[in-house]
Amino acid sequence: MRKNLGSKPLSYPQPVFIIATYDEDGTPDAMNAAWGGISDTHEVSLCLSSTHKTVKNILKRGAFTISMAEASRVVACDYVGLVSGNTVADKFERAGFHATPSTLVDAPLIDELAVAMECKLKSYNAETGLLRAEIVNVSVDERVLDEQGKVDVAQLAPITFDPFNNAYLKIGEKVGNAFSDGRQLK
Repeated sequence: MRKNLGSKPLSYPQPVFIIATYDEDGTPDAMNAAWGGISDTHEVSLCLSSTHKTVKNILKRGAFTISMAEASRVVACDYVGLVSGNTVADKFERAGFHATPSTLVDAPLIDELAVAMECKLKSYNAETGLLRAEIVNVSVDERVLDEQGKVDVAQLAPITFDPFNNAYLKIGEKVGNAFSDGRQLK
């Protein structure tokens, strides 16, 4: 038997993206967002309200970074989703984050988070909140690379948002091989 929950934004997994920008005077800002994902080969889409300081920064600068939230930084990553840059100007610093300027887009990379997409704004619809951006680069801190130079998910320990229970879950257990395991049914 199934239980109907109604029309709600409930799905697994939901990413925990930390979006970083510079404001008008160059101060780094960050926010937590779960409604987004890859929407084309070189594109990411997010659903962000126009009231966010981060959105205002993106519209002014035309760029931002998206870092994958990590289990070791869950408190800081949650914090930047709890407070607004409209009222807490130094929330990036209060989260314990440090910024390194991207060399490819006008936005900060968060030193404490190992994987980041560097993005340029393509479009934003203030009515729907739909933001589309070109992925210019994905950068990875070497601390999460294995001996073959690939991301070690266990070392990275990215988190996902569980909207059913308002929880963060750590990702990391391998359960199969993509584009391979299904061949046994051919």
